[in-house]
Amino acid sequence: MQIQWYPGHMAKARRQLREQLRQVDVVLELCDARLPGSSRNPDLAGMCSGKRHALFLNKSDLADARATQAWVGAFTRVGVCASPFDALRGRAQDALNIIEEIVREMVARYASRGVRKTVRALVVGVPNVGKSAFINRLSGRAAAHTSDRPGVTRAPQWVRVTDDLELLDTPGLLWPRIDDPNAARRLAYLGTIRDTILDQETLAESLLEELLIAAPDAARARFKLPDGALAGNELGEESDKASLLDAVCAGRGFRLSGGRMDTTRAAAIVLDEFRAGKLGRITLETPGDAQYDKSTKIGKRAD
Repeated sequence: MQIQWYPGHMAKARRQLREQLRQVDVVLELCDARLPGSSRNPDLAGMCSGKRHALFLNKSDLADARATQAWVGAFTRVGVCASPFDALRGRAQDALNIIEEIVREMVARYASRGVRKTVRALVVGVPNVGKSAFINRLSGRAAAHTSDRPGVTRAPQWVRVTDDLELLDTPGLLWPRIDDPNAARRLAYLGTIRDTILDQETLAESLLEELLIAAPDAARARFKLPDGALAGNELGEESDKASLLDAVCAGRGFRLSGGRMDTTRAAAIVLDEFRAGKLGRITLETPGDAQYDKSTKIGKRAD
């Protein structure tokens, strides 16, 4: 699955980002804690080189806690300042403490010259990762517009959080060409890429396959799947794959006139309920996966 979804506003945002980086002291990057590897834009490494940097694994309330800690450990070992965060219910002070720590030396240098420094931070990440919700959490008010679909933030917006901290909300930024089929598919699971771009039934079938490996009990219970549905590593059996949405329809009673299975409705339900966390806390990739090792090296904190 190769995705080339790069609308005009995103190309513009990329150009703007280079200019905005000259105006800020620190970069606050957000990824999705359920996909900490796939949900990091690899282009940010070069663009943000030399800037103080912190990575927040957002939506940690939807991810497996042990997996999140494993990812934080992997990032920390390569020099990335990383921390889990929940932009909807998390403690704003936890994030503010991290920001304060990574700019402490810079602020002290200004103070030694008698200058009270206002720190300016750029908030970046892929679409639908929760940047605006993160800013609202830290500011304690609805300062940035939020939505559960990608592409809502179209223009940069400065938000004052404290007397000494300003955050810049930016549009979600994908890279122009996503060649890794696993990353492309998993980004689509989260709604990072608009649902109109991909076939939803094919996407939902792939998600069910992964859920039946990552969280088989939760997937079978939630979607009323039979015990034998795609058990173990039987990903190569096309007959099992094709029957998964039918099994969801049978379990949930999604039928059209004449008894036909309403697989369109089943696909929408599978995607919506995974995104909303209704299957519990699930992480779909680990830092030990070879294809994600490189993601831990993006954005090491500047000295």
